[in-house]
Amino acid sequence: MNKINILCISFRLIFLASIVPGLFIKPASAQEKLESKGHIPILGWYSIPPEEATSARYLEMKEAGFDISFSFLGSPQDVQKSLDAAHQAGMKIVISCPELKNETEKIVKRFMDHPALAGYFLRDEPAVDAFADLGNWAKRVNAIDPKHFCYVNLFPNYATPLQLGTANYRDYVNKFAKEVPLHFLSFDSYPLTSAEGVYEKWHQNLEIFSDEAKKVNMPFWGFAQSVLFDNKHEDPTLATMRVQMFTNLAYGAQGLQYFTYWTPVSSAEDFRGGPITLEGKRSTVYDNIKTLNQEIKSLAGVFYGAKIKSLQFFGNTIPVGTKRMSVLPAPIRVFATEGKTALVSVMENGGKQFIVIVNTDYRKKMSLTLSGDPSLKRVLKDGAIVPASVYASTIDVEPGDVVIYTY
Repeated sequence: MNKINILCISFRLIFLASIVPGLFIKPASAQEKLESKGHIPILGWYSIPPEEATSARYLEMKEAGFDISFSFLGSPQDVQKSLDAAHQAGMKIVISCPELKNETEKIVKRFMDHPALAGYFLRDEPAVDAFADLGNWAKRVNAIDPKHFCYVNLFPNYATPLQLGTANYRDYVNKFAKEVPLHFLSFDSYPLTSAEGVYEKWHQNLEIFSDEAKKVNMPFWGFAQSVLFDNKHEDPTLATMRVQMFTNLAYGAQGLQYFTYWTPVSSAEDFRGGPITLEGKRSTVYDNIKTLNQEIKSLAGVFYGAKIKSLQFFGNTIPVGTKRMSVLPAPIRVFATEGKTALVSVMENGGKQFIVIVNTDYRKKMSLTLSGDPSLKRVLKDGAIVPASVYASTIDVEPGDVVIYTY
């Protein structure tokens, strides 16, 4: 081969390399991703009414990231229709009808083998004087069908002693956990007020509830408000729902719920602006929930089955009943914020350590300055894992949002 041919070949190689970057570079290793053995179930309260129970409606709900639907159904016929429609869409249902109480054995035996059944709704926000009856009812259901859960949702800590039937909130939760045999504990709280911001005892509510659930070795489920139901609460936005859901997860919640999916009709409350409107159309809340639910599912490797190692707050003021961060989590060397308080939860899951940082302010960004040793990595919203060093040491955390690191 003469020099002219060699020069021509070299020119072609240089030309190809210039128009196809990386053609002759060894390919990089595949992107590291989170792994998970399951996902956090997501339930929609006051969901698809029986007259709207079609496979298309349940598919629409599933596409927004929901796994479980719960509606108050008026009869076994409504239950059957809803279960059948949900099954076609790959959804599950918590069933409810008056006959479940009056004819427990008959109803449980009728529906226990339906592939769309998730569980049985017993009661919402009971006082202590209802615990014994609920415990007996749950035992009757469990004796026939131990596979599916019974569902009871408890008061938040801003309920009055008269509503609770106990002198304090911890006694209320403790007594319920001992007297009513369930697969998990659930409570609702709607802590974002238009006048004051975050209700001052919301995090204390989570402190107590998660602690009592841990004592009896049971998971707990938490809520986010996704419909406007009085003038005291904030309109549901992506930021308001993020701060509620990511705070629940930071406290170790293993199930998440939205109140509501369908906008309810009520003579007692002026419900407005749910994910599905009174007219049966999607609102912007539907789209925001779809975005948030996808983030939650992509981060299942952080939260599903996680064990809380420490949970503290960083900032000038911290919420009532919580702990201030006094020692930096390993391997962080520098940690500072500008803005409202940060919630810092250290978790262990699948042999990995995770640092979950929530901006507790759903109205303003938080400036976060963080650096650590070379083992520190950042977990992105899509589940990708990258070296923390590829990001600037100071970043903005969007209102109510979460930033996650691993090592």
